Amino acid sequence: MLQNNAGDNLPIATDGHFSFVTPLADGASYAVSIKSQSKILTRVCTVSNGSGTIAAATVSDIQVVCAEPPSRFAYVSNGNSDSVSAYAVDATTGTLRPAATLSVPSPYALTIEPSGRFVYVSSALGNGVSAYAIDRTTGDLHPIAAPTVAAGGISAGMAVDPTGRFAYFVNLVGNSVRAFNIDPETGALSAMAVPSVATGRAPYGIAIDPTGRFAYVANISDATVSAFNIDATSGALSPMAIPTVAAGAGARDIAVDPSGRFAYVLNQGDWNILAYSIDPVSGALAPLATTPPATGRAPFSITVDPKGRFAYVANLDSHDVSAYTLDALTGALAPAVTPTIPTGNRPASIAIEPNGKFAYVADNTDNNVSVYFIDVVSGVLNPQAALTVMAGRSPNKIFLSR
Repeated sequence: MLQNNAGDNLPIATDGHFSFVTPLADGASYAVSIKSQSKILTRVCTVSNGSGTIAAATVSDIQVVCAEPPSRFAYVSNGNSDSVSAYAVDATTGTLRPAATLSVPSPYALTIEPSGRFVYVSSALGNGVSAYAIDRTTGDLHPIAAPTVAAGGISAGMAVDPTGRFAYFVNLVGNSVRAFNIDPETGALSAMAVPSVATGRAPYGIAIDPTGRFAYVANISDATVSAFNIDATSGALSPMAIPTVAAGAGARDIAVDPSGRFAYVLNQGDWNILAYSIDPVSGALAPLATTPPATGRAPFSITVDPKGRFAYVANLDSHDVSAYTLDALTGALAPAVTPTIPTGNRPASIAIEPNGKFAYVADNTDNNVSVYFIDVVSGVLNPQAALTVMAGRSPNKIFLSR
């Protein structure tokens, strides 16, 4: 919601150039500000050309740009050292500066609430999901005064909707997704009225579209993707009219591009990626008529950069990252000019900062996080050995936070 001179509200729904309806007197001054930000917390809007004087006319050509805010912190779950490593992110150089390491029993996966206030960590022992508050100055994590919630088994894929109100944890052994409400003040989790929905067998990765209307789960044993609608009020998941689409063997992970028009499924058994278009109204997935590009050996996770230009796959057994370019019109994937980038041993997870300049790779056997510069034209990752930092033992998931 825009506002001129502390009044004359103007609701907007997208980036662009805008005009107010109410004319001002000749020589009057104007000052346009943002009265309220979008409910989509992954975007922060700014105004330019928003002040001056007017000559008996309406205030026009106010430019609004909404973008993901820069990353301030990074978090890594270390499976074999009972810890989560925290780092401060230097937005200029990409350097990670270690913050306090938090003791967490058998962490498996983690996810972050989009306003950057809370972190949720699952246990590899099936002990549920714990919640932590982020110190906005240091990036340190502190347990919140709320109990661990039961997730029905090992939570592999984890996601928070872009409004920061709902959390979804994939139950790997229970063939379901557990759904929780997030307390906006404390970050505490509470089960929804409909606490879980069924998926295919051995569900793993989960992705939510950028508007928070649809959720998709990759099912390893079924070689399928389960598709759900998200109720805008309650957060409840319900199967779409076409609840399941075919994927490849060992469909392990899924990512949605930032435009919300395409989805990409990583098939660990076939060593390739399948691409789908997303119906803007129903959310239904439709396979693209393209040849699935190959990955390396034992692909483990897929990431699409926040600008929607490139995709990256971490390959455990070939110790590298596969890089791809994305066609903005068709959604098709193509190998980058340098399609394979060597990494440390058994890369498990990749995170990319919002400006698309730096990539961070968790090397599962080397027990560190490697930093790469991203070529903004080709998408190729250029390693920066001097910026590599130590993590705990067996780091498996890395996430960035604003």
